[in-house]
Amino acid sequence: MTEDRKRILILSHGHPSFSIGGAEVASYNLFRGLDALPGVEGHYLARCGPPITPHRDTPFLSLRQKERESLFFANDYDYFRLSNRDVQVLDGPFARYLRDVQPDLVHFHHMLGFGLEAIHAVKKVLPNVPVVFTLHEYLSICNHHGQMVKTRRQQLCNRASPADCSGCFPEISPAQFMRRELFIKAFFDQVDCFVSPSHFLIDRYVDWGLPAKKFRMIENGLEIEALAPARPLPRRGGRRNRFAYFGQLNEFKGARVLLDAVTRVPQDVWGDDTVVNIFGGNLELQPEGFQVEFKRLLNQAGRRVRFHGPYRSPELPTLMREIDWVVMPSTWWENSPLVIQEAFAHGRPLITSDIGGMAEKVRHDVDGLHFRAGSAESLVDRLVDAIRSPDLWERLRANAPRPLSCQDMAVQHWELYQQLWRAKAGRKPAEAARAPKPARASRSSEAEVAIEQI
Repeated sequence: MTEDRKRILILSHGHPSFSIGGAEVASYNLFRGLDALPGVEGHYLARCGPPITPHRDTPFLSLRQKERESLFFANDYDYFRLSNRDVQVLDGPFARYLRDVQPDLVHFHHMLGFGLEAIHAVKKVLPNVPVVFTLHEYLSICNHHGQMVKTRRQQLCNRASPADCSGCFPEISPAQFMRRELFIKAFFDQVDCFVSPSHFLIDRYVDWGLPAKKFRMIENGLEIEALAPARPLPRRGGRRNRFAYFGQLNEFKGARVLLDAVTRVPQDVWGDDTVVNIFGGNLELQPEGFQVEFKRLLNQAGRRVRFHGPYRSPELPTLMREIDWVVMPSTWWENSPLVIQEAFAHGRPLITSDIGGMAEKVRHDVDGLHFRAGSAESLVDRLVDAIRSPDLWERLRANAPRPLSCQDMAVQHWELYQQLWRAKAGRKPAEAARAPKPARASRSSEAEVAIEQI
């Protein structure tokens, strides 16, 4: 390695080989894109946990990953505080790893497993190295799986506060939620720049109290080797009436809204050749009530719906060949769903809920269609429009934006990194002396001690 090469360390809460979530894929795509740039050496550290078994003397594993890819076993995590209880591992093996790699910049894509204390560990070992943090959801703001959806009646939450959060979790007092917020923000103070794939998410975090000047909007990049051609139609009577749902199956993704809507479309509109294909995984991991309701609605939809179960990313081009529309009926805000970019890349218009990152990424009647979030009747109207309007599909498809590639995303991040390095180099000693002190990497942060004294 030449002296002028910059080392970039990407940390993710999961490796795509074991976890296929959008954040894992986005972080890995960035790693691959950066590593392909001249003058850059990428390193990738992904957290893992059970059922993977750690080594006896170290939390680091390789499991036949590629060069400069490692796994970090962490399984002592406080989900409420987003905190790693095993601080000794961060002060010991994790710190030694940082000293060995000597990255010029560290980029977090999640804190799950690592814990917020990992930010402080980086700053302690590498005080002059910029830290970047990509926010993929609202987990720091919302204790309800980061969804910003009320636990009662599943209503959308427009703004979090300790009192409102305690209303969702009566067993947790407002004071505890305040401690949580101060604990998280104490570590976020040490982050040099936050990246978000959507403006909507930035607005939410700024409203929560993070400084707007620390944010940069960069869309996630895709790695698609083969694009699916348009589904060939019969010469006579062919319709663009093949719909598909891609993604996880849980109570926030709107699968129940979709199944309900399917049964309401009149038969004379639906016909015998219209179908909705559901490619969704993790149903078996959901609460029993959700599983029972999903299966009931699936049975009620009958032959109108085909449930295929989970899929893998390499299968997507083949699956896209058989569909015309992608439906995304999420009942939470979302951020920048990978499914939207994949649909656009393959030239498939989308039908999405009219909220959050979905409404930002898909333009109604330009490159897709919106329906009122959570409303099966509103979705029925959009399905009927798609089935009945022969020219609609072609018009929306023609307006679909070109998604960012891994290489494009890497270049935009590289430009950001260079700005951060220049800012660090130009910082005066007096300014550095006035910088806020980092929070201690322990279960009793300065923020917590302060709130205990109130």
